[in-house]
Amino acid sequence: MRKLRSWFLTGLLTLLPLWLVWIVVSLLFRVFSDLSRPWVEPLLDGLATMQPELFGWAGHPIVMASVALVGTFAIIIAVGALVRRVMGQTLLRWVESVIARVPLVNVVYSSARKLLDLLQQPPGGTQRVVLIDFPHRDMKAVGFVTRTMRDESTGRELAAVYVPTTPNPTSGYLEIVPVESLTPTDWSVDEAMAFIISGGAVVPPSMPFDRPARAD
Repeated sequence: MRKLRSWFLTGLLTLLPLWLVWIVVSLLFRVFSDLSRPWVEPLLDGLATMQPELFGWAGHPIVMASVALVGTFAIIIAVGALVRRVMGQTLLRWVESVIARVPLVNVVYSSARKLLDLLQQPPGGTQRVVLIDFPHRDMKAVGFVTRTMRDESTGRELAAVYVPTTPNPTSGYLEIVPVESLTPTDWSVDEAMAFIISGGAVVPPSMPFDRPARAD
């Protein structure tokens, strides 16, 4: 029984990362396939119906999902290439002006757009990836500085810090933290995301847990 438990634990620890990768890949496959499925399925069904001898395989669900996935990636690449041109930027501004007139939708779109833009730019003189005292002073949480601001009464510099949860970084907490209470890191956003998603398994050999002493 001791050997069986040891083998089971070893097998579980070996297969668990592969299982997590499979879950993530399967989720992304379904999400990206569903984006193009409304126009891919009727097209492939039509081909399979008109020419069953040649295109009968096109009606298979796996074929439809795979073609829809390729179609989604093709659309994303085409949009990226178009937006880099003047005509695409003009079209994007027109779409954004239409969205701005739709209640609630404009709030969601503008918030997401600003967050993505902020993550691509350094927040002034503050490091992007920081540690904050959360939930108390003797514990730290990894956060992303999204904006710096001033206290209207004292002029104290504050930072808006998004603290993602593990293993799903799309949910989390928004904390307003004094800049002097931040513990700066030299981590990139990718390194911080790998640390969060892996539950701390992927981490550099050292980290700045204690804040540097302030000069008087």
